[in-house]
Amino acid sequence: MKAHFEMFAAYNHWANARLFEAANALSDTAYHSDEKAFFGSVHGTLNHLLVGDRIWMRRFTGQGPEHRDLNEIIHEDRAALAQARKKEDERIITWVDGLSEAELTGDITYMPITTPREIRSPLAPLMAHFFNHQTHHRGQAHALLTRLADTAPSLDLVYFNYERMELSN
Repeated sequence: MKAHFEMFAAYNHWANARLFEAANALSDTAYHSDEKAFFGSVHGTLNHLLVGDRIWMRRFTGQGPEHRDLNEIIHEDRAALAQARKKEDERIITWVDGLSEAELTGDITYMPITTPREIRSPLAPLMAHFFNHQTHHRGQAHALLTRLADTAPSLDLVYFNYERMELSN
């Protein structure tokens, strides 16, 4: 099971880098344009991705910034947001790499933001949600990029794995 989550942590980093590269090609007007997506703009969606990851990583590790608003704009500046994203992706990889199989089968207790009550849950299904949540919102950002720039990079997991196989040969 650990290898599965290690793959998703590495994929997350790869997909986010591709997404941010494409977002950087947008004009400021397009990047900040309210496109009526769940988090409004490409900028709002990319900020939410980081907020969500930080919330879950704090739940998983007990460390990191504390966020109370899912719409929080962490960085107005694109470069600062991209740097914070990269740093968080590296943090995720390091944390997953350090987990044992036994820890993956253990429970954690956390408090949701939207419905504050204590929840106790096995770690592995929460990690599956964590990585699925990232994919969900990257898909929203991808749709916005496709609409605004008429093109967006492929974020398919299979292409990530092809690249990894080519690098190892």
